[in-house]
Amino acid sequence: MRKIAVITGTRADLGLLKPVIKKISENKNLSLKLIVTGSHLSKKYGYTVREIIDAGFKITKKVPLNLDSDSALSISKIVGDAVSKFGIVYNKLKPDIILVLGDRYEIFAAVAAAVSFRIPIAHVRGGESTEGAFDESFRHAITKMSHIHFAANKYYAYRIIQMGEMSKRVFCVGDPGLDNIVTYNLLTKKELAEILNIPQDIPWGILTYHPVTFEHGSFRQIRKILNVVQKIKDIFWIMTYPNADTENKPIIKALKEYNIRNKSNSILVQSLGSLKYLSLLKHAKIMVGNSSSGLVEAPSFKLPVVNIGERQKGRICAGNVINVKDDSESKIKNAIEKALSKKFKNSLKKIRNPYGNGNASTKIVKILNTIQLEKDFLKKKFNDVHPFKERGYKIC
Repeated sequence: MRKIAVITGTRADLGLLKPVIKKISENKNLSLKLIVTGSHLSKKYGYTVREIIDAGFKITKKVPLNLDSDSALSISKIVGDAVSKFGIVYNKLKPDIILVLGDRYEIFAAVAAAVSFRIPIAHVRGGESTEGAFDESFRHAITKMSHIHFAANKYYAYRIIQMGEMSKRVFCVGDPGLDNIVTYNLLTKKELAEILNIPQDIPWGILTYHPVTFEHGSFRQIRKILNVVQKIKDIFWIMTYPNADTENKPIIKALKEYNIRNKSNSILVQSLGSLKYLSLLKHAKIMVGNSSSGLVEAPSFKLPVVNIGERQKGRICAGNVINVKDDSESKIKNAIEKALSKKFKNSLKKIRNPYGNGNASTKIVKILNTIQLEKDFLKKKFNDVHPFKERGYKIC
């Protein structure tokens, strides 16, 4: 039986990996080894390990990390600590394949630790781009350390090949996060309103904003956003905590202060979990911020999204997204007004989601089950898109 170690570190990657984890656990030829780390184990970020337990998944190993500080030095220390801790886990579990998703620094550490153990890495969501965040660097580094690539669409698959990865190891499967939309029995607006204790007779807006880690002082942007939404009186705002990234503390502080001043038209939650979050996307009227969910999941619900700033720059987006590069309050206000207009909403009726149609997990698990791990599997040949040709030289 092939042992597949799946690593999850945040509420975001858990939501995307859940359908894959479920199908691995149900496959008679695969043995799931679930490793939980990062903000899942932090009370500050909602202790989302409970969502894993509630889903009925058996946790094989927990790798706790100190996320008390969001400084650059602290994150560097976390990466070093994580490499050591994951090494200890691999030495004991000896998985046949390690499956990871995305671009987080704790996932980068987990993959780096696996290199010396000669364990093949399967990477979900490589080839994507977020030019405003240092996740960009981690993602591409993970790609180069990986051996099996599950891309969300053809464009990202081509990017992976551009990076020198062998085309026969790059699989265009779609985004597994969309599988949940197909398989979940999403909550009605009434059910969700009762769970969150929020009014259901007023339109809902989602505000999800993460640090733009390649910029200093990105927390100033959230204050501009809040200044604008405060003036929109006919929408109730559901605000979520940012990721555990550098400079997230000032963002949390700004959101808490806003919520205290505007209790009548806002709520702040640490984590909704994938079922409640997808149900919210279904029933919301607008989404504002810089979350990838506005680009990946929101198109499936024809939800208007105002994407602000540089964090998601470089990612493919559908027609539901209005990009605001200039973060002046007037530009944000104009974009929100456009997103709320009947004309814009009507324009979304026929949009297609560029990230697939909700069957990625089936494809991923089939490949994990059947791919041949031959003797030289770890020895990757660099795939030259433009082969080297120079007189007097040759490649060894």
